[in-house]
Order: sequence, then structure tokens, then C-alpha cells
Amino acid sequence: MIKLIIDCFGGDKSPEANIDGALAALEKYADLELVLSGDEGIVSKKLEGRAYDRARLSVLHAPEVIGCDETPTVAVRQKKESSLMKAVELLRTDGTVHGMVTTGSTGALVAAATLRLGRIPGVKRPAFCPILPTMAGGVVGVCDSGANVEVTPLMLCQFAVMGSLYMESMGVKSPRTALLNVGVEETKGDELRKAAFPLLSSLESVNFVGNMESRDFLSGNYDLVVCDGFSGNVLIKTTEGTAMELLKKLKKDIFSKTIYKLGALLMKRMFADEKDFMDYRNYGGSVLLGCRKIVVKGHGSSNAVSVEKCIEQAYRMQAASVNKRIRESVAELSRFTAD
Repeated sequence: MIKLIIDCFGGDKSPEANIDGALAALEKYADLELVLSGDEGIVSKKLEGRAYDRARLSVLHAPEVIGCDETPTVAVRQKKESSLMKAVELLRTDGTVHGMVTTGSTGALVAAATLRLGRIPGVKRPAFCPILPTMAGGVVGVCDSGANVEVTPLMLCQFAVMGSLYMESMGVKSPRTALLNVGVEETKGDELRKAAFPLLSSLESVNFVGNMESRDFLSGNYDLVVCDGFSGNVLIKTTEGTAMELLKKLKKDIFSKTIYKLGALLMKRMFADEKDFMDYRNYGGSVLLGCRKIVVKGHGSSNAVSVEKCIEQAYRMQAASVNKRIRESVAELSRFTAD
């Protein structure tokens, strides 16, 4: 049995989206058990009249909520009865709970995970790894996408190892791993990337294919991109923003002429498919790799489908023993301790 705890508050569409997503995941996986963290009165009322296996679903009372506008470190210290902190504490103290999912404050989650959960032995820093769709019909992961603005060559190597193991749990065999850079040549980049390149090339557990320019991010030629959190965050948000703006322009142009409207009517199904294809919420959340337990951070605007996908990510990571494999693989990097 795989047991996960779901933070039911904190997101824009909480708690409805979180509860609906949890029930959908519970129905999909017979060996899944869920704990819903949040105000018991509110959660129980939302569950009234719903059909679900009561033996595999419970509620952890947490009357407080951490808002995204609160200072993370302050909120973590002062709001111990919040749905996020109660979830983290149960995850930390209960050996039967394997992971958690939240759509709440990213800052509070990182602070709580770092201070309370701790890192897998040997891991320098936990790193976020979201996934996006590619033009080839697959997905590509980015590690790191915002947890660590400044990194070292050793940390980039660890991101590559952890990210590769995670992508394997998502069904990608021997993930083609690239280093985000300003050119594909080995000699390109700043001192950090120049130093990281030969180290990444020497990793036996990583299918390193060299440098990648940002324009090739969604080409389908790569399965995992390794970078510092600053560059990764810019890459992700620029890609998502460009996709959404293109959709807006396309819609505006379609309504500009009658003939375009007629053509769009015939292609309505295709446009809907493309919109779903580019909607980041359909690909779950960002996993925080390197923590002692599995942590998945969904978008603040997550709907029920996105929450269900986040739960699926945590489920698949536990089923594939990703954290155990990370613990074993990090030992391979011991020769880089001089970093």
C-alpha cells in the first residue's frame, strides 16, 4: 500500500480541487491510501454524499492555512496547525506515509521540507523538477527550476542523477540529459558550466548528451535539462508564457475575420486538443527531489485534474523506489567532494 498525504488548502481552488483530485486518484489506484490535511469540518462536509473507499481515506485536522503572501519562514514557525505544516509533520514522523502533495505556498514548502524533513544523505540541495510536453509527443523535465539560484558543478551532477531517476519513474527509459547552456559546444558557457560538463560526461548512471540551447527545449531531443534554479525558472516561465500568449494571439486573429471564424469552426476539435496539450496543469506539478520523503508541489491554480496528476507523480515515484535509488546513486558522486 502506498500512503500519501494531501494538503487540501493553500491553492487558488482549494479545497474542492484537492478533494476531487484525491478521490479520482483513489478510484484509479487500488493500492493507494490518502490522508487529507485541512479543517476537518470543512473537508468532511465536502465529502458528504461522495462515493469512496472509507478504509483508504482519512482526514487530519488542520484549522490554519498558510497564504502565499506570508513570509515563508515566519509562517512555518508560527502556523504549526496549518494544513501544510501538519502534512509535513505527519510525513516526517509517520513511517507509513511515503509522500505529500500540496498546491500551497512554494516558499513555505521549501522552508518546511528543508528544516523539518531534511535531505537524503549526501544530497547537497533539494531541487525542483517539473515536466513539460515536447513537440515530439513526449515530456521533458527541468532540474532545477527555482529552488537553488546559485549552484556548484557537483550540485548540477546531483540534479542530473536525481532527475534521471525521476524521469525513469515517469516511463522515460535512459533519459537523454542535457546541460542548459548558451551553445552546444563543450567549450561554451561560464566557468560553472565549463566545469560541470566533464563531470556530467563521466557519470555512468546518467545518459548525458551534451549542452542544449534554450530554443531546443521542446524539440523532443531531450528528456531532462540540468541547470541552476535561476536559469531553469526563467526557461520554464518563458516557455509557458510564450505558449499562452500565442494562444491568445491565435484566438484574437481568428475573430478578426469571418473567413477565419469559419475555418476555426471546422478545426474546433484540433484547437481544443492543442490547448490541452499546452496547458501545464495537465502535467501535474514539480517534484522536490532530494528530500527524505517524496514531495510534489502543484501549481497554485491547479484544478482537480492537476491535483490527480500530482498524486500520480508521487505514487509512481514511490512505486519505483526513486528516493531509495537516489540515496544509492548519490554515492557515485563521492569522488567530486572537492567541489
